[in-house]
Amino acid sequence: MRSSTRYILLAIVVLVLIGAAYLGGAGSGFFLARALQRNVPVYPAAEDPPAVASPAAPTDVPEATREPPAQPTDTPPPTAAPDEQEVFGLFWEVLGLVREHYYGDIPDMRTLTYAAIQGMLRSLDDDYTAFIEPDVAAVLSEDATGEFEGIGAFVEMDEQGWLRIAQPFENGPADAAGLLTGDWVLEVDGVSLEGLSLYEGINLIRGPNGSQVTLLIAREGEREPFEVVITRARIEIPITQVEMREDGIGYLRLSEFSATASQLVEDALGDLLAQQPRGIVLDLRQNPGGWLDQSIEVSDLFLDSGLVLIERWSDGSEERFRSDSGDLGEQIPLVVLVDRGSASASEIVAGALQDRGRAVLIGEITFGKGSVQRPFSLEDGSELRVTIAHWYTPNDRAIGDSGLAPDIEVEWPAELDDPDADPQLERAVEYLLTGE
Repeated sequence: MRSSTRYILLAIVVLVLIGAAYLGGAGSGFFLARALQRNVPVYPAAEDPPAVASPAAPTDVPEATREPPAQPTDTPPPTAAPDEQEVFGLFWEVLGLVREHYYGDIPDMRTLTYAAIQGMLRSLDDDYTAFIEPDVAAVLSEDATGEFEGIGAFVEMDEQGWLRIAQPFENGPADAAGLLTGDWVLEVDGVSLEGLSLYEGINLIRGPNGSQVTLLIAREGEREPFEVVITRARIEIPITQVEMREDGIGYLRLSEFSATASQLVEDALGDLLAQQPRGIVLDLRQNPGGWLDQSIEVSDLFLDSGLVLIERWSDGSEERFRSDSGDLGEQIPLVVLVDRGSASASEIVAGALQDRGRAVLIGEITFGKGSVQRPFSLEDGSELRVTIAHWYTPNDRAIGDSGLAPDIEVEWPAELDDPDADPQLERAVEYLLTGE
């Protein structure tokens, strides 16, 4: 079970094409950072998910945010002070000299402007305050609702730069059309993907519910590429995985905190509790985060009345988020699995359950994404995400300092004799069955 979900760390991208706005900054920061390092979820036209998805593809930037989806800002650009104008004049001086003397082609002004903005933000030494170009922003912004319009598949970019199907969604359009894990997508509606970025490929594949897209597919073992026509559909990304084990332990995996996460977890939890489990394992491994409100609501499912999270701004002011009594998961014995891919909203939940003595954390030290980014949509479709606050657990531990240490550390082995083995999950089950 775990081998298929664990660590599509390769940067998976969900080909689902949505119409929403991703994580008002909650999982977006972490997601963005990771997404730009590895592959990212592909979403249909329609984050902000992250899911996100995306997800699905940890970008190096999970985070959770209580801010609303980014909206175009109507704030006029600030007027630079005379000394600032003089300093910025250096930019134009350099640009003029480059245009006059450079031997070679010079990028267009938009490309140069984006590069200048990114360079400026790097000087802040904050990986989560970031400028996102329009094509990337469009993809990342389509992971918020957890519902998308597209072909229904996880995709990745291979070492040669070709878009490859990582996993079709079961019973989704891609699955129904016969696409297989490992298939390469060479063309979309006659347009070659050679030399295109992951996001450019995603934007070609995505489209509205009911529309058709023709993919030219190369498959190992087939001598010639062949075309596959797929009718896009509205799809819900499978962010939960539920199993009632034979040993009486319920297993509930949450892969991201999309806008529907708490409801999906509550439904899954209800199904498990109806089978009277001896305990439950909540698996947050490789979960890059998502919406802040969803992390609070998921925490509340397992907690009685009390503090869940402290959000603190640079001026020392703060907001406290609390849980209420009366939810269905407050009594069942609970273990939470975490690892280095558990970030942002995942760390909010894990930290609250650990500090409140409600659950034992098993696995590895978490990612350490403890800041909130506010998203701003810019006039050309690009997006700016700015760190505005930091998060602290109920015991006032800074989530972003070094991550959360598990109560019982179980490192993932460098090699496993059995590819389906999951030593972290088995240790969690052992603890629930024996109390040790």
